[in-house]
Amino acid sequence: MSNETLTERIQQIANAYEEIRLTAQQVVVANQHLIEEIFISMISGGHLLIEGVPGTAKTTVCKIIARLIDYEFRRVQGAVDIQPADIIGVRVYDQKKNEFVLQKGPIFANFLMVDEINRLTPRTQSALLEAMSEHQVTIDGITHPLADPYFVIATQNPFNAEGTFPLIEAQRDRFMFSSTLTHLDGENELEILRRERAGELDWGLYRDRITPIIGPADVKAMAAAVREVRVDDVVLAYMRDLVLATRSHGDIRLGASSRASIAFLRGSMARAALYGRTYVIPDDVRSLAVPVLAHRLSLTREATITGITTESVINEILDTVEVP
Repeated sequence: MSNETLTERIQQIANAYEEIRLTAQQVVVANQHLIEEIFISMISGGHLLIEGVPGTAKTTVCKIIARLIDYEFRRVQGAVDIQPADIIGVRVYDQKKNEFVLQKGPIFANFLMVDEINRLTPRTQSALLEAMSEHQVTIDGITHPLADPYFVIATQNPFNAEGTFPLIEAQRDRFMFSSTLTHLDGENELEILRRERAGELDWGLYRDRITPIIGPADVKAMAAAVREVRVDDVVLAYMRDLVLATRSHGDIRLGASSRASIAFLRGSMARAALYGRTYVIPDDVRSLAVPVLAHRLSLTREATITGITTESVINEILDTVEVP
């Protein structure tokens, strides 16, 4: 691909993202970082884990993005009685056709949102995460490909542990990014009230007046263009140094895996495209450090007891690792 063509395609990505961001902003108050992380994950082939309290617009943001990108959207509410077949699907006997037919589960959509994934049993979690990794499911010995493109967002509420099955480290590592949502500050909470009073938070009215900006084919084309974004060796070395620093930090029991390095690379290339650049800069890497690393690090017991947080450790690493 010529430099001229690449520049044009990257600018198209930047324009589409800006239009999506501004359109979503009509109903979403704050949480702009989540929109960016969703878009980056989509065009770089990753999945996103969201941790946060209820009522922080997680589902609303997902429905808006799915609408603007013309994805087939499905949502699953986590519960202990959900079985793998409820998400993946099952083959049933059709008497009229005299054969078994597949009743597809919600996992066959382009965009799947799993609310409170930690309420699913480990068996169901494993089935979902396997499908995320391999982009296919096997039912009664028959392999079925999933939609292309395919994107999953899972949420969990860290403040309600009753009846939950927390994701183990190896499963959390399957997510490209994690994002933490908190309650809004005073000014943004007031903006919520103003919009509700003006009738601007009605999802039904909002959905009917917006139209898709891009489609699945556009996302695939964007992903191809992003793979052409240039990354210099010094920036690659910076990504490596950040990941290695997590493996030797005194407050970290388990550091980041090589999946973190890949997430840094793919995410930084996508973020550069969002901002209209055909090359990655260190700021792209730094801005993604928390989403890439937060869910992959396990702190020591001593660090947890003394109140040290994962985010503070990541910020300390960013301050100590030399920026090229």
